[in-house]
Amino acid sequence: MTTGTSGPTRRMVLGAAAAVASTGLVRPARATGATLPAPVALDHALARALEKGNPLVVMVSLEGCPFCRVARDSYLAPLHREGSVAVYQIDMRSAQAVRDFSGSTRSHEDMVRAWRVTIAPTVLFFGAQGKEIVARLEGGYIPDFYGAYLDQRLEQARALIKGTRQANFSISRAERSTS
Repeated sequence: MTTGTSGPTRRMVLGAAAAVASTGLVRPARATGATLPAPVALDHALARALEKGNPLVVMVSLEGCPFCRVARDSYLAPLHREGSVAVYQIDMRSAQAVRDFSGSTRSHEDMVRAWRVTIAPTVLFFGAQGKEIVARLEGGYIPDFYGAYLDQRLEQARALIKGTRQANFSISRAERSTS
């Protein structure tokens, strides 16, 4: 008995995955069943997210974690697929390299320690300068409410980003008018 896809379909899927990986923008996450990209450069991913008025959303997961799979597959992957929010995955025990918000290269595991994440899944919401701007979503929560908690955090983060952009715009206008 064989498992998996073979023939032209498999080559097409592998070819598409290789094309995406060759761009250097994202790498597939290592966790089994992962449907979110692993970031290569958090600083660039954050800049792109903020340009669109969104936070950078990072899910810290653990390979084999059933709660991580539910959060990823049911809530975060659909957001990523529709392109409304930049969502990436960091694996708690991975030595995979990632460039952090300051431009230094670190492992996923080092990033998780720096962020003081101890529960999988944990969803983080980053704003300017790579600062967490709203409360984390830690653990699996009750599935009936997880989507509402996620939506609430995204709305809060977007409002903060919008407020910061408006404040920066007002400051720059004031500076121009006084010079």
